Amino acid sequence: MEVEARRAALLDIIEAGRPMTVRQVFYQATVRGLVEKAESGYAKVQTDLTVMRRAGELPYDWLADNTRWQRKPDTFDSVEDALRETAHFYRKNLWRDADSYVEVWLEKDALAGVIYPVTSMYDVPLMVARGYASLSFLYNAAEYINDLDVPTFIYHCGDFDPSGVNAGEKIEETLHELAPDADITFEVSPSPPNKSRHGPCRRGRPSPATREQRALARSVSSLMQSSPIGCAVSCRRQSSFTYRQINSQFSRRRKNPSATEELLAT
Repeated sequence: MEVEARRAALLDIIEAGRPMTVRQVFYQATVRGLVEKAESGYAKVQTDLTVMRRAGELPYDWLADNTRWQRKPDTFDSVEDALRETAHFYRKNLWRDADSYVEVWLEKDALAGVIYPVTSMYDVPLMVARGYASLSFLYNAAEYINDLDVPTFIYHCGDFDPSGVNAGEKIEETLHELAPDADITFEVSPSPPNKSRHGPCRRGRPSPATREQRALARSVSSLMQSSPIGCAVSCRRQSSFTYRQINSQFSRRRKNPSATEELLAT
């Protein structure tokens, strides 16, 4: 009975936050007291999810594995087939004429599935650091930023604990060191009440479990609508747009998905 109750609770967690990784489900299970925060608890969650998928109780596509991937060149049946695929995936660069460059950095790979739909909509790079970013990853990011002719705005989303805060500080410090001539504005988000360094996205630490995911997604979504991001996307079409008009456009997009396609196609 205990196992059945735990599996039902796990299904509720995944349904609310899908797609999720096994470790992400484990973190939420520990917050809810379903398993102990130890390798033994992780093993229980891993076993439960395997059994549930094989029994048809949990759809396979509700879980994601970001640590393994297939490598294969894109191939086509014909030139015509290649052209059709290219037309299908074509997307205009929203930032080509923007007067700024933006990146969102994320501490946890497990939350990438929550944030990427938001950053993807606005054509903003999502940089998954997985805690302390490697020097190679930071060097590549700094090299790109250093070649830009516009200021860069970086928003780091991570845990507000000593490790999470220090990871963000190290990213900021290293990027400034490797790109000394670049104009970089670095902001930690979510941040504690009244302690944000500047600008948008002033939120306190979210509550545990699914509420944390939703708060983080809302935080990034709010960020995407604020300067310079929202302005860069909208003002590239009409430089006379006011901030209120820009907000109105994004509100219309949230209520009407076709409006998003209309904006991205222009």
